[in-house]
Amino acid sequence: MKHVHAFILPLAAVGLLMFPIMLQAASLEPIDSSGVQVERQEQNGITYLSGGVGEDEAKAIQQTTGYNLHITFAIGPENKYVPDVDVAIQKAQGQTVLNLSQAGPLLYVQLPPGNYTVVATRDGEERRDTTDVGTGGARNLVFHWGGGE
Repeated sequence: MKHVHAFILPLAAVGLLMFPIMLQAASLEPIDSSGVQVERQEQNGITYLSGGVGEDEAKAIQQTTGYNLHITFAIGPENKYVPDVDVAIQKAQGQTVLNLSQAGPLLYVQLPPGNYTVVATRDGEERRDTTDVGTGGARNLVFHWGGGE
């Protein structure tokens, strides 16, 4: 019996370690593109995607490549996606390079390398974060508000 417990515990640990990989694999499932309305947009020479309302639209954005800043907006203990966030992305010197109203719940942006401050406002409640966007992989930011709808 001791040998069975000694074997099961490492299996459980491997299962927990594999959980994030299984979640990523789930987002690569085929999508029904007939109902997806995700369009590449541009402001001040900055290209971005905003959307993710509905599972197919969220998957379509998550499968997109070429964006070096991935931002997610969520509320409450269930981390529900919210699509009604005002966003300003500023260079380190305070110059706003992207200013959006009613963005999200996913926002993917292609920025030139550099340091940026992202200001996200929902229902008058502001959240801020800074990030260094380089030539490596995409940076991920999550903005969360505690209240419900």
